[in-house]
Amino acid sequence: MADAMPPTTARYALVFSCIGHAFMHLFAVYFFLVVLPLEREWAMPYHELIELWTIGSLLVGAMALPAGWLGDRWSAPGMLVVFFLGLGGAAILCGLATTPTTMWTGLCLLGVFAAIYHPVGVAWLVRSTTASRGKALGINGIFGSGGVAGAGLVAGTLIDLYGWRTAFFVPGALSVATGGVMLYCLVSGRLIDRPAVHAATPAGAHTGQMRAFVLLLVTMFGGAIIYQATQTAMPKVFALRLADVGGGSTLGVGAFVALVYGCAGLTQIVSGHFADRFDLKTVYIGTFLIQVPVLWVAASAGGFSLVAASAVLVMANSGSLPAENMLLAAATPERRHGVAFGIKFVVAFGAAPVAIRLVAYINDVTGEFTNLFLFLAAVGLGVVAASALLPKLQRPGALAPGPPDPNALTERAPTR
Repeated sequence: MADAMPPTTARYALVFSCIGHAFMHLFAVYFFLVVLPLEREWAMPYHELIELWTIGSLLVGAMALPAGWLGDRWSAPGMLVVFFLGLGGAAILCGLATTPTTMWTGLCLLGVFAAIYHPVGVAWLVRSTTASRGKALGINGIFGSGGVAGAGLVAGTLIDLYGWRTAFFVPGALSVATGGVMLYCLVSGRLIDRPAVHAATPAGAHTGQMRAFVLLLVTMFGGAIIYQATQTAMPKVFALRLADVGGGSTLGVGAFVALVYGCAGLTQIVSGHFADRFDLKTVYIGTFLIQVPVLWVAASAGGFSLVAASAVLVMANSGSLPAENMLLAAATPERRHGVAFGIKFVVAFGAAPVAIRLVAYINDVTGEFTNLFLFLAAVGLGVVAASALLPKLQRPGALAPGPPDPNALTERAPTR
């Protein structure tokens, strides 16, 4: 059994991991709000502007694996310091952009540094959590959803009041400041990182773990396509379908986006509670069974019914994450968690450029998004089918694993 994480470090891990999650998701969705005034200022069509983020979003996935490897081999908190400083600097560069090429460069750097968070921050939080892991992941998830919601309010307010450049400068400066505080905590010894456990995997567990890992790659990609496509399209969908109910301004669109993702954040505590107490496979499948009919409804919804459907959709999609992360952690040894979560986010954020191109193509061809939601409903059905093949995670006890079962996953504490 691994040594317990010192209480002070565990608290710092939760605090900085949550703040990092908020910043990461804020900047991941930020450009989809900024693009609305850029359509007018740069006289470029929507589908061409959002494609400036395609390579950046690809780098969020592609750089996750090396980031996770460095987090395992070097220092998780040290990598998070790099994350905060680099993310803030890239955002400030985006705010200085005067041409599409400069914006593209800033967005690419934003993608590189944003890639650090999930494989490093989540794995670090897992190592520091010895009980109520689902609850801790739920709290962390609230901050991630809060980052998306905050993007709508922060970007909408700053754009309408001061312009889109200030909308990049302010959160960029805050990210740099957070990195400075974390660096001080690390250098002063207030923050340490417990090395990952290098215990051997129980004999006979490899087959079930490998099967689960491969299936999770499929389900995570499908879930990411749904999440990334709806996140990309939502501001434009709201601008098109909610113009009569306050969606005409950037702030109005941002407020509706904030409402949707704010509701999703509150759900993650509940889903984390379920992940702690119920069968993970059942919880995981249930979240996608909710998404399929809601996507079908959203295809033709308008007004407040669209807002309600979007909120339920994002709540269910985000609610799958605590169970998904715990399944992934149980399918891999702790010493490989950084790499495992790096692979997850290569898959998850590798879906982003696919989703962006899908949104751009459907909007360019149809001028609307009905077919997008119908396609995503079909993707959701595929995820349910793949999830049904997952082996069950059996909980042997709080601290000690029970007898190995070659067809079942074993959660080893303290792990994710």
